Amino acid sequence: MEKCWYLYILRCRDDSLYTGITTDVQVRLEAHRAGKGAKYTRGRAPLELVYSETCGDHSAALKREAQIKSLPRAGKMKLIEQ
Repeated sequence: MEKCWYLYILRCRDDSLYTGITTDVQVRLEAHRAGKGAKYTRGRAPLELVYSETCGDHSAALKREAQIKSLPRAGKMKLIEQ
């Protein structure tokens, strides 16, 4: 049985947004907070989870991540505010 994948967006201390995918949002958030996540989020704590969605499989999550990363900040903010 394949694990379910999620897309998530974090707000960093400098108000930038980080988008990623994972099979466990809370575990991944703790990894980011511990400095073991993406290089981008290191030194940008505190990190706040502002959005997540279920994507199904890994392929769908990768496609959705690319779609979200291509949005301008205003598009990401609109998604977060929904």
